[in-house]
Amino acid sequence: MANPVPQTGLELRSRITHEGVLELSLERVAIPEPADHEVVVRVEASPLNPSDLGLLLGPADPARATRRGTGPDAVVTIPIEPALLSGHRARLGQSLPVGNEGAGVVVAAGSATEAQALLGRTVGLIGGASHSQWRVLPAAAVLPFAPETSPAEAASWFVNPMTALGMVETMRREGHSALVHTAAASNLGQMLQKLCLADGIALVNVVRRAEQEAVLRGIGAKHVCNSSAPDFQSKLVDALAETGATLAFDATGGGPLAGQILSAMESALQRSATSFSRYGSMTHKQVYLYGRLDRTPTVLPGDAGMAWGVGGWLLPPFLGRIGAEATARLRARVAAEIRTTFASRYTAEISLFEALDPETLRAYARQATGEKYLIVPQKPLST
Repeated sequence: MANPVPQTGLELRSRITHEGVLELSLERVAIPEPADHEVVVRVEASPLNPSDLGLLLGPADPARATRRGTGPDAVVTIPIEPALLSGHRARLGQSLPVGNEGAGVVVAAGSATEAQALLGRTVGLIGGASHSQWRVLPAAAVLPFAPETSPAEAASWFVNPMTALGMVETMRREGHSALVHTAAASNLGQMLQKLCLADGIALVNVVRRAEQEAVLRGIGAKHVCNSSAPDFQSKLVDALAETGATLAFDATGGGPLAGQILSAMESALQRSATSFSRYGSMTHKQVYLYGRLDRTPTVLPGDAGMAWGVGGWLLPPFLGRIGAEATARLRARVAAEIRTTFASRYTAEISLFEALDPETLRAYARQATGEKYLIVPQKPLST
């Protein structure tokens, strides 16, 4: 029987040169033989997440992208303004693999029982090089799915589903009872809404457009507030008063939105106050910034009382804090509900080469709410 694994495979790479030019290319890398406890995964699907774009593009402006060469030899270059390089000096000159998550089929395995048991299975993978045709990983690091689950269905198993579960887990561990979420019509936002409906958790969704509100209403959302509407603040206070939400996850990061949420939380709490305090409500209000869609400074209010906090929230450190057992519990739920609660939809499926097409690059770099691109590494390269 022919060996199903070639000696080399293609991998999407990002490099910023010392001269300040971003280079995107496909690198041919060796595929090692699996050790006893390892498996070889033929990667079939890998989504382009905002967190992937941060590494893929760095501070480069996709509008300036040009390409030279064709097929596997294509290279995209984007000049970067010198003033934007200061936060990226540690990566200058390094060719970095890209891709936080993906899924594929185990086609070879080491001799260990747990590795052999995965042969032929669809598995999810993570590790920072998922925009690749092949991965060799420890058997314990991949997540097996039910036989009826396709790699495309399993591809977005980690970043969004585990983030949604992490938000709910954070709520419970920190003593809150309901949530607020911004950029709520995104793939992640829709997952979080379905998760909250399943678990009986009140969720206040913040969106920017009427059509985004319609999307969330269509999957059962009760509380949706449009930040571009003139009555946004009053509607937000009403929703917070009804739900009692005192914890928010904000994907925008910059601008006034985090402050508006804290202010609205305080106003909602004051509605039920029985006595006056010059310091405002003593109930703690917390906003976690987990994204930076708005790169301007975060503006905080002066009318949120004194019991509040703003901080950053990232999935990997959170999983590290809750430990292996709790993380395994969350992973198991993702595997069980990947076709329901945690199902993803994609705007387009593209090959590794198509990911280097400047027009396609500009399209997926927009990070438009509800749009998501899926890289299919085994899709034939075209010219």
